[in-house]
Amino acid sequence: MPPPTYLPSPDSLLTVPAWRLVELLRRRDVSSVELTTQALTRIEAVNPHLSAFVTLTRRAALRAAEKVDRHWRRTDPRQRGYYAGIPTAVKDLNFMRGAPAQMGTPIFRYLWSPVDDVTVAALRLGGFVFVGKTATSELGIMPVTETDNHPPTRNPFDSSRSAGGSSGGAGAAVASGCLPIAHASDGAGSIRIPASFCGLVGMKASAFLAPNPHRALDTMEMSMNGAVTRDVRDTAGILDLLVKQWPDEPHAYTRRSERPVPRSLVRIFRTPPLGALDARVGAVFDRAVSLLGGLGFSLEEGSFAGGIAGLDDFLPIYQNLAAKLPIPTPGRLQPITRWLRDVGKTLPRGAAETASAKIVALAEVAFAGSEFQITPTVPVIAPDIGAFGGEDGEEAFRRAAVLGAYTAAANLTGRPAITLPAGTVDGMPVGVQVMARRGDDAALLSLAREFEAALKASQ
Repeated sequence: MPPPTYLPSPDSLLTVPAWRLVELLRRRDVSSVELTTQALTRIEAVNPHLSAFVTLTRRAALRAAEKVDRHWRRTDPRQRGYYAGIPTAVKDLNFMRGAPAQMGTPIFRYLWSPVDDVTVAALRLGGFVFVGKTATSELGIMPVTETDNHPPTRNPFDSSRSAGGSSGGAGAAVASGCLPIAHASDGAGSIRIPASFCGLVGMKASAFLAPNPHRALDTMEMSMNGAVTRDVRDTAGILDLLVKQWPDEPHAYTRRSERPVPRSLVRIFRTPPLGALDARVGAVFDRAVSLLGGLGFSLEEGSFAGGIAGLDDFLPIYQNLAAKLPIPTPGRLQPITRWLRDVGKTLPRGAAETASAKIVALAEVAFAGSEFQITPTVPVIAPDIGAFGGEDGEEAFRRAAVLGAYTAAANLTGRPAITLPAGTVDGMPVGVQVMARRGDDAALLSLAREFEAALKASQ
C-alpha cells in the first residue's frame, strides 16, 4: 500500500498564489478572516501527519485578520502593506513577537521572543497575518527536517519522504495547502532544497542585499531570508518587502521581473561536484535546458571538474558557523550538529575564511564569462525519512551533504539563485536551479518569469 499523500484540493483558495489572493481581498470577494480560518483548519487537519508547524498562534492570527477586514476600506492602501490579510508563517529560526523560538532543538524548547527580528518586522509591515512558526532542522544545519522536538517533517507528495530542510516546514506547509506562501531562509540551499522537493519556487538573494538577523554569527553572509512560493511573482514580491534598494519604487523587483531579460549566455552544469546525479532527475533537467534554449538564450556546457572545491574544503566553513552558535548544553545536540560544533571549536583561526576564499576563487573560474548558470536543484528526489540518521555525526553529514551539491555554491559566492518546478520523477517533484551574477537579482527574476511560463506550458 503506497504511503498517503497530503496534497490540497485544487479548488482550495490556499493553492492560489498570494498575489492573486491580494486581488480577491481588494475586490472584497474574500475576507482575511476566511483565508486565515481556512489556513488554521487545514493546518489542524494535516499537521499531525506532516509536522510542518511547531507553533500555532490561532487567536493572534484571527485578531489580526479581523483588524485587516475592519479597517480595509478606511486605510490608505499605501500604508496597508501589499500582502495585508494574507496568512503566512515564520520559520522557527527567526524571532517573532509573542511566540517561541525553538530553532529545532530541545535546548531552546522554552525560548520565547518578545520582539520581531528585522525580517519578521518587514513581513509584518507587508501586512501578513502570522498563523504560527514552521519546523526547521536543528539550528538550521541539515537539508532535512528531523529534529528531537517533534516527528519528522514529511513531504505532502509522499509522506514516507522528507520535505527537505532546513526550511522543510515551510515547504510542507505551502505544498499541502496550509498556506499560499511561507517565510524561509537559506544558508546552503535551505530554501531551494525544500522548494524543489515540494514542487515550489524558492530563491536565495544576493549576499548583503537584505538585512540579515543572523549577521552577528553569519559573518560571511551565507544565509539569506526569503520565502517558498507558488510562483515567481510572489518570490519577487517578498524581495520587495525585504529589500529597500529603490525606496521610491516599492514594487521594484516585481515590476522589473516583468521586463524581458536580454538574451545572454547560460552555462550548463549537469554533473554535481559531489555525489552522483540520478539519471531520472537528469532527464527532467535536460528537458528544462532545452526549453530555456528555445527561449533564445545561448547555451554552453560547463563543468565543476577542477573548477570548484569538494566537501572537505567546504566543511571548515560550516564547522566554524556551528562553533559560533551560543549553545548552553551542547551535549543535548543531535550527533551531526554536535560533531560539526566540536570540530569547529578546534579549527585554527581564519580556517573558514581561507576555505571560503579558495572555493569562491574556483567557482568564479567555472562561472566566468556567463551571465547565468543552470543546474539541477538537487541531484536526487526527496529521500526517505530517516535516511541520514545514526550516531556517527560525520558519516551522516557526509551522506546528507549530497543534497546541497548544487545549491551551496550560490551561498559561498554570494550569487542569487532560484529553483523552479521542472517536472516529476515517480510522482515526486524535481526542480531546476538558475544562478546569476551577484547583484543581478532583478535579471534573474526576469529570466525566471519567462522560464516558469515555458515550464508550465510543457507539463
